[in-house]
Amino acid sequence: MPKYLIERDIPGAGKLTPAELQGISQKSCGVLRNMGPQIQWLHSYVTGDKIYCVYIADSEQAIREHAAQGGFPANRIEQITSIIDPTTGD
Repeated sequence: MPKYLIERDIPGAGKLTPAELQGISQKSCGVLRNMGPQIQWLHSYVTGDKIYCVYIADSEQAIREHAAQGGFPANRIEQITSIIDPTTGD
């Protein structure tokens, strides 16, 4: 299945408390359980005013549906075509 990077504009995201992040995670996981195996959350990066999430999903529409059901913004969705890291240069 394709892998996606989702950019979520969330003002103050970097100042969310551990409890608030836990609540967001629990909400996301609940929606994912209801949606079934066509979508999977791998991990997210929290920055100042954004959260960047990496998902595996059968379509961009599944990502949008997850966002709608969870009440999360999905300001930008990009399909990941390749992954590189320092070992790519070896």
